Amino acid sequence: MDKPTKTTNITTQQDVPDEGRRNLMKLTGAGMVALGVASLTSGNAFAQSSIKLSNEWDKKFAKSDKVDHKKITFKNRYDITLAADLYQPKNTSGKLPAIVVGGPFGAVKEQSSGLYAQTMAERGFVTLAFDPSYTGESGGTPRNIASPDINTEDFSAAVDCIGLQSNVDRERIGMIGICGWGGMALNAVAVDKRVKAVVASTMYDMTRVMSKGYNDSVTLEQRTQGLQQLNQQRWQDAGKEAPAYQPPYNVLKGGEPQFMVDYHDYYMTPRGYHPRAVNSGNAWSQTTPLSFMNMPLLTYIAEISPRPVLFIHGENAHSLYMGKTAYENAAEPKEMMVIPGASHIDLYDRMDVIPFDKLTSFFKQHLA
Repeated sequence: MDKPTKTTNITTQQDVPDEGRRNLMKLTGAGMVALGVASLTSGNAFAQSSIKLSNEWDKKFAKSDKVDHKKITFKNRYDITLAADLYQPKNTSGKLPAIVVGGPFGAVKEQSSGLYAQTMAERGFVTLAFDPSYTGESGGTPRNIASPDINTEDFSAAVDCIGLQSNVDRERIGMIGICGWGGMALNAVAVDKRVKAVVASTMYDMTRVMSKGYNDSVTLEQRTQGLQQLNQQRWQDAGKEAPAYQPPYNVLKGGEPQFMVDYHDYYMTPRGYHPRAVNSGNAWSQTTPLSFMNMPLLTYIAEISPRPVLFIHGENAHSLYMGKTAYENAAEPKEMMVIPGASHIDLYDRMDVIPFDKLTSFFKQHLA
């Protein structure tokens, strides 16, 4: 049974920030802690020469006996091969509606996106959860880098793939983006008119947080210093012909804000740890933020209209302000659901928190 939820009209909700939390966020944002911009630690180049798909069920959720599952690969426009899990409801016939699922930022398909995909397949949709370019089992070198352009393209390539399935109705394709891939999904749907409805769950706008820090706390001086450091890192990477990597993600040293403790509790414990996930003690390349710094993802969010968009966020999520802004800038039809008492991470895997009944009714209505 889904946990009771409340739907909030953001245009009438007033922001009353918690001063202590805001000050703490300002400190972490100013240092761009979550992105490791200030780090100069070298790391493994994570070389990968070919696609190797695991045959074991190494996911962070139990396998459902209500769906058929298989691993597949497909290519994006940049000729990068992506690895994905295709979930199909059992005992169905005819053309079915479909949903592409991606995220969170730094996760793999064996974590949240796979959970969302399998659950929605249980509810009658053909679904696909994929590893973005340069991560997980997908191709692309060097490893563990991200790009707002290429990763937006990954979503559209996933639409290509699922639309080629013989049991999928191409006119009934939806999309779910989780966390940092929530912003990517919105950007993809703005340009990809084949997608008829989109959900952004516990979303981040990665270009906003990378360029401005949490709660937009980074000053112009701090931004300039960060860019200068990243520019210098390029010289080092070019000289070595290999990228340097940030320190291991989500390893706590004490004194971190609560949202970073929450990330650790998901990515670094049996709850969500996966060895291929960037966030599970691995790291992005040091220069990954560069491509996000001047590339606002949600510039054209209003162009999703007249197709519907649903925002889902936790009431206590540190990222809620990004969801509010996205909601305000989106055009109708739009809706925002705020889950009482929920944190950012709760929407990754808490089956009693993620409003799957709402997701189901949303897509059944708009992919009818």
